[in-house]
Amino acid sequence: MASAETAAEHERILREIESTDTNCIGPTLRSVYDGQEHGLFMEKLEGRIRNHDREIEKMCNHHFQGFVDSITELLKVRGEAQKLKGQVTETNRKLQSDGKELLTTMDELKQCRLQQRNIATTIDKLTHCLPVLEMYSRLQEQMRTKRYYPALCTLEQLEHTCLPKAGGYRFCAIMAENIPVLRTHIRDVSMSDLKDFLESIRKHSDKIGETAMKQAQVQNSRDSDVTHQQRTGSGRRLRKEAGSGTEVDRSGGSPLSEQDSGILDVEDEEDDEVPGAQDLVDFSPVYRCLHIYTVLGARDTFENYYRKQRRKQARLVLQPHSNMHETLEGYRRYFNQIVGFFVVEDHILHTTQGLVNRAYVEELWELALSKTIAALRTHSSYCTDPDLILDLKNLIVLFADTLLGYGFPVNQLFDMLLEMRDQYGEILLKKWNQSFRQIIDQDNYSPIPVATEEEYRRITGQFPFQDPELEKMSFPKKLPFSEFVPKVYSQLKEFIYACLKYSEDLHLSSTEIDDMIRKSTNLLLTRTLSNCLQYAIKKKNVGLAELVQIIVNTTHLEASCHYLEEFISNITSVPPDTVNATKLYGTSTFKDARHSAEEEIYTNLNLKIDQFLQLADYDWMATQGGGQASDYLIDLIAFLCSTFAVFTHLPGSPIEHARLPGKVAQTACMSACKHLSTSLLQLLLEADVRQVSMGALQQFNVDVKECERFARAGPVPGFQGDTLLLAFIDLRQLLDLFTQWDWSTYLADYGRPTCKYLRVNPHVALALLEKISRAMKDTSRKNNMFAQFRKNERDKQKLIDTVVKQLRNLIATHQS
Repeated sequence: MASAETAAEHERILREIESTDTNCIGPTLRSVYDGQEHGLFMEKLEGRIRNHDREIEKMCNHHFQGFVDSITELLKVRGEAQKLKGQVTETNRKLQSDGKELLTTMDELKQCRLQQRNIATTIDKLTHCLPVLEMYSRLQEQMRTKRYYPALCTLEQLEHTCLPKAGGYRFCAIMAENIPVLRTHIRDVSMSDLKDFLESIRKHSDKIGETAMKQAQVQNSRDSDVTHQQRTGSGRRLRKEAGSGTEVDRSGGSPLSEQDSGILDVEDEEDDEVPGAQDLVDFSPVYRCLHIYTVLGARDTFENYYRKQRRKQARLVLQPHSNMHETLEGYRRYFNQIVGFFVVEDHILHTTQGLVNRAYVEELWELALSKTIAALRTHSSYCTDPDLILDLKNLIVLFADTLLGYGFPVNQLFDMLLEMRDQYGEILLKKWNQSFRQIIDQDNYSPIPVATEEEYRRITGQFPFQDPELEKMSFPKKLPFSEFVPKVYSQLKEFIYACLKYSEDLHLSSTEIDDMIRKSTNLLLTRTLSNCLQYAIKKKNVGLAELVQIIVNTTHLEASCHYLEEFISNITSVPPDTVNATKLYGTSTFKDARHSAEEEIYTNLNLKIDQFLQLADYDWMATQGGGQASDYLIDLIAFLCSTFAVFTHLPGSPIEHARLPGKVAQTACMSACKHLSTSLLQLLLEADVRQVSMGALQQFNVDVKECERFARAGPVPGFQGDTLLLAFIDLRQLLDLFTQWDWSTYLADYGRPTCKYLRVNPHVALALLEKISRAMKDTSRKNNMFAQFRKNERDKQKLIDTVVKQLRNLIATHQS
């Protein structure tokens, strides 16, 4: 069984050797040598080889004749082949000879094609490089001519479009390296231009503002011409069109102007055409810098820087000079700078996209408004010239109207002007106080003499005076009042005009203007003029004639108050009977002044009487009285007679305060008589006078009779009966009691309404009786040599002591 398997295995190996490539026979042979039947395999292999040899021999024997024939034919072909080889070689030689020229031409063609390809490549490269070089050259030219925004646009195109197409050449690398440097340079130069622009507009803000305010003034003048026949009665304010500037290309294009920053020269402009404020400024640096920073992606940085710098400039502009209040020009420069600042900001707001916004401008305006109002309140408080205040008010109105035309709210400025109105009124009152005092000091306190009709009309044209009786009189004649009256009335009208001037252009209604003027005029009347009249009445060395003339003057001024009412109504177009209209207090002012003058007359008369009484030199121990009145009293009565004659100039019944003719004169006369009576009684009861003789009392009685004779003579007409004598009734009853020695009647009837000595005070009677008692005692001591008189004197002394005792009991009884 094993030998059969071995034989089959050897047969398989042999077939594999026969059919397999010799390179792969190694593993097969190794399997034979690895087995135990090596000899057997070798025998089989030799047997297979012998079989194949026999087959080969058979095949060779079968095909040998054909092979011989083939060799024979092949030998025959060799000769032909040699001949053919020679022909081929010759043909090849001829072909090689003829092909050399062709090869040379082909080499030349190859070289031309290579050159052509190189040229095409070069042209292609130059096509991409030349735009780069041209653009870079244009960039250099733009940088040289300082056209930075186009240069920046060229730089952006060069960096993002041209250089990437050009390839990686060295010059392209150099250009790429220079691009950040150029970009930084452009940014720095544009920022430098912006700084120059900011500095320029800071220096020239006053010029810009001056031009803007001139424009507003021209516009206001045109509006006034259009509405010349109408008065602005409402509180509305006309708004002018906001300042319009040249719009710049907002799509990112370059600004129209590439000039340097600064204020343009407008000296050659015609006088009748005021250039626009925005036309004075070249805004191209701002636009250029804005575009550049926008392209650089740093717009926020630029906006923050611009706003920060402008805020700083705003604070500088809003800081007034310390001496601004001294002249109107100082205020004008201050306003011009503020207006110039906001004209620029308004133009920037309307010509740029977001560089400044409305909120930012309004914030700056709120700051400016608060600081401006504070500065004006402070500096205007130093002003004492009403003309300067009025000019300042007009300047503030122009300032407010100018900014209102650019859309800024200015209500607070007009509110401040209303506050300044009170200050203006106070300054006017001070000025008119000086004017009134000057008029008072220059007045001659005499009726105005009028020689001609023209002169009469001139004075009555200044002061509304009508007197039919006086007009009938022939020239020359005298007006009842002095120069004080028409001058004061003219000053009152001037004051009203001054108040009206301030109220103009404040956009107040006619009613508000009328109320303001009336209140200011009332202050002038009740405070300023009243004080000046008091000054005229109370000043030193004013005489009774001057006081009388003051009364006449104030009477006529009082009568003219309704003319002032009509005057105010005419200039304000407000009827005087309007509801809630303020009334003038002139009537009460002049009444008070007249009453003060009357009181001063009474006081001066009393002082003059006191001066005469100081000349009294009574001999209180005289043994008997004289036959005539004392010299001082005669002089006093003569003075009173001449003085009361002056009162004939005083107005009578037509004037409201004088319902009876000569009321002031009557009151003065009665007051003088009462004061004289009281002073004489005080003179009699003076503590220094310890003793009074009956002779002295008789002389005193003679003087009192002289006074009664003066009162009875009627120095001033208008007293009914013996009314004036009542001023001396106390003295008369006292002297009658002592001269008639009627003590029994006095003591018996005291306290009764029908008492004969009703006006005699027991205290006064007791004091005088004690003085007489002391005088009698002293006289008795001196005359003790006359024995026949001692008994009578002792009896009289006892009587006096008894009366004194009774008077004391009477006084004690009534006091309990």
